[in-house]
Amino acid sequence: MRELVFALEYESGCNRVADALANHPGARVRSLSLHATAEQLWRVDHATGTPEALDAIEDAFLTSDYYADCLVTEDCGATQTTHILDRMDDTLVLYSDWERTPSCASVPHIARDHLGDGVLFETRHEGRHYTWRLIHSGEGDVAAFFDALEVAVGDCAQMEMLRTTEMTASVGGVDERQNRLSPDQEAALQAAVEHGYYESPREVDVGELAEHLGVPRSTLTYRLRRAEEHLAKQHVAGEKSPEETPATR
Repeated sequence: MRELVFALEYESGCNRVADALANHPGARVRSLSLHATAEQLWRVDHATGTPEALDAIEDAFLTSDYYADCLVTEDCGATQTTHILDRMDDTLVLYSDWERTPSCASVPHIARDHLGDGVLFETRHEGRHYTWRLIHSGEGDVAAFFDALEVAVGDCAQMEMLRTTEMTASVGGVDERQNRLSPDQEAALQAAVEHGYYESPREVDVGELAEHLGVPRSTLTYRLRRAEEHLAKQHVAGEKSPEETPATR
């Protein structure tokens, strides 16, 4: 089994969900379940954020031309139904069912074409960044998958490879994933340290650092956040010891 993780960074106006999330920093959408056949795609998504952010996300799913990850920039004629499964002040759960047309394209369907059946999908959407994690058999043509995806995305999004690795079992029986940051995350973190972003007080803010690196502010923020999350999880996992037991009286 192999793992592919990559991110799409949508340009303004190309994806209503991305626009809604970009207008509401801190809001996120992650997939709880995602399945695709040759003609259909259905998924359950869990959104978190302020009530205003959830209103915007709900509207993007219900009233726009956002056809459950369709990458076609114009109306592809697909039929989608979306239902609200749960709604609270800070959470929203949506079910979407999409019947594609010959002109439709999506990450799951392109993956089926080039990586075969049985691909597992996991997504996380925050700001204009849409991160995909795919688990597949390893027998497909990964290069052809990314070539086809790049053509389908066109000018609407920039694609960033985060990692691709073999899935192996560790001693504890847990899948061992790539234990390194992506090159872009590594470069962002190194620049942040070198330019005093983590000093107190900070010697540079994220906007200045982004300008120095020649990347959008949102892109740098995303890379630093993912790098910090990766390092924090590694640290906590390293602190845990299976031999430790709670003290008893």
